[in-house]
Amino acid sequence: MGKKLLVIGQGGREHALAWKLAQSPQIEKLYVAPGNPGIAQLAECVNISADNIEELLQFAQRENIDLTVVGPEAPLMAGIVDKFRGAGLKIFGPTAAAARLEGSKAFTKKLMKNYDIPTASFEVFRDITKAQNYAKNYTDRGQAVVIKADGLAAGKGVVVAQNWQEAKEALDNIMLNRSLGEAGDQVVIEECLYGEEVSVFIISDGQNFVNLISAQDHKQVFDNDQGPNTGGMGAYVNPPIYTAELNQEVEERIIKPVLKAMEAEGCPYQGVLYAGLMITSEGPKVLEFNARFGDPETQVIMPMLKGDILPLLEAAVDGQLADYKVDIEKGSCICVVLASKGYPGSYEKGKKITGLDKLKAETIVFHAGTAVKDGIVYSNGGRVLALVSRGADIKEAIDKVYSEIKHIHFEGMHYRNDIGRKALNQGV
Repeated sequence: MGKKLLVIGQGGREHALAWKLAQSPQIEKLYVAPGNPGIAQLAECVNISADNIEELLQFAQRENIDLTVVGPEAPLMAGIVDKFRGAGLKIFGPTAAAARLEGSKAFTKKLMKNYDIPTASFEVFRDITKAQNYAKNYTDRGQAVVIKADGLAAGKGVVVAQNWQEAKEALDNIMLNRSLGEAGDQVVIEECLYGEEVSVFIISDGQNFVNLISAQDHKQVFDNDQGPNTGGMGAYVNPPIYTAELNQEVEERIIKPVLKAMEAEGCPYQGVLYAGLMITSEGPKVLEFNARFGDPETQVIMPMLKGDILPLLEAAVDGQLADYKVDIEKGSCICVVLASKGYPGSYEKGKKITGLDKLKAETIVFHAGTAVKDGIVYSNGGRVLALVSRGADIKEAIDKVYSEIKHIHFEGMHYRNDIGRKALNQGV
């Protein structure tokens, strides 16, 4: 008998995870809760929301699920791993205490300070007057300042304030107007770092880890990094700035110390750890840690992992990652997100999507915000689809993905035309 797996989530990240897991010869049955129309082509979608931990637990017990893989951050913060483990079920992801690396910016910044992990200088505040005075120290010197709500805020909790007016407005919104609810009970205010951002992904069993691959996200909605931040408009792997030497430095100064710190704090970290780094003139510094795979980075990481991913996830859960080796495909991989008009602000849904049947077999399509009615696919979210292409190098991957995008159409469809261009500009 093969194994039964449950993936939790419904976006492009979970589609990519399901796509990779569906290739495992060990898996007899793959469930995804709640899933989406793209995922439904690979797995059985279960109508249970990702934050309904009790129902998910009952389903996993009833169906004798061998391993559950958690996609989004919210159920991790809510303790889904603790619940499943308590019931004797295997689940891939950090405990609620370990997931504080993403769930509480104040916890994480203090941890990095205590264990000498490079990050921006900062202070934590519950009092708005003290917070304002600290922010003003930066803006009065003509420096930008970063204001972060402590808790989860669905990507809306970080403001880079260029002047005092922007800083005051951000603090008023978060601390006085409570625009982010409890997430804004306290704020972290820190210096603004400059350089190039890189995302690094490792899998940890609590003590040991394997380094998967680095990627670069494109957060702003428009070309040339213009406009408001989004959940991510595209990504590519192996950014040229992230050399083997830099990777060694990141492992020694950031990854190993944070895993040791979490163990010392009594909450060893198991699961995927996503380090968002700024490569500054002083070396790599941590912008943030995330307790799950990135979106859209997962969409370019999964096609680059050779072979079956299930043994890797099981080894992490079982504490067996010592000497584990992950094989990475040669070449490059790129993902471009097709978004609804107006995203990341208000946008319309229900736009008919055409051209999916015209794509080449080698092109991978990951659904993020779609719905199906009478066999027709419609837009049903801000980020709708992600098109993914591999190539011998980044230029070939870029050329492939943009030639394929021309086949897809829905009213108001928006995408960036410069995903991966930074790599080309750096001579790769």
